[in-house]
Amino acid sequence: MQEVFKSQPSDVIIASFMKSGTTWLKALAFAVLHREKYYLSSHPLLKLNPHDCVLPIIEHHYATRDEHYLESVPFPRVLGTHVSYSMLPDSIKTSTSKIVYICRDPKDVLVSLWHMVTKFEWFNKPFTFAKAFELFCEGRMPYGPVWDHVLEYYTKSIHSPKKILILKYEEMLKDPSDGVVKMANFIGCPFSEDEMKIGWVEKIVELCSFNKLKDLDVNKNGSGAGNVPNNYYFRKAVVGDWQNFMTPEMANTLDEITKEKFSDSTFTY
Repeated sequence: MQEVFKSQPSDVIIASFMKSGTTWLKALAFAVLHREKYYLSSHPLLKLNPHDCVLPIIEHHYATRDEHYLESVPFPRVLGTHVSYSMLPDSIKTSTSKIVYICRDPKDVLVSLWHMVTKFEWFNKPFTFAKAFELFCEGRMPYGPVWDHVLEYYTKSIHSPKKILILKYEEMLKDPSDGVVKMANFIGCPFSEDEMKIGWVEKIVELCSFNKLKDLDVNKNGSGAGNVPNNYYFRKAVVGDWQNFMTPEMANTLDEITKEKFSDSTFTY
């Protein structure tokens, strides 16, 4: 992927650590970018999982030798990735394409990731939350330590604010309309005054809302890339669910690690 992927100037890269709000952000980005193409009443997001409207995970298609799938993604492309900034292809880093990065409280990331992983039939060995917690704290995750992942994108965004936009999941949940406007401005397709007046932002927020997407038949019964059931991508979409799975000691341990990792940075969740 690093050697042969060619980024296009109009590409929008949705980057994140796993289980940080990626599915929701992909839906929002697709709806914003292509709002002039589709009627809301017959929008692709009503018939397809968000991952099937965009390129779900760039690295997955290179790992499975399925690069030709890139050709089917409509322009301007919305492309997803979980790799760290340092591992992105140079063609993404040096092009005028935009990167929108979403991050989330590590405690909720862990809980959501554990729930998803243990749903897979092939994952048939016992995997307690305590074990998942231990591995997470040690940074032994598929895409590395979550703190390094966030810091790479955040640090780069400070030096290249026109290249990378940092969004926080908790802030997006609190005020999704504000997040959508920020993203639209950043990726170069701001809402006009007329669009604002007729409520385009609110309509997109409603189209892509968690409850709306979760209740669609395609997301309750369908499956997408890698035959992953679409309902695996929709669980709760709440802040603070970690309180139902972590002891106060576990939460304090993870918070202390996070505090230490970000001690030399201005970043906060």
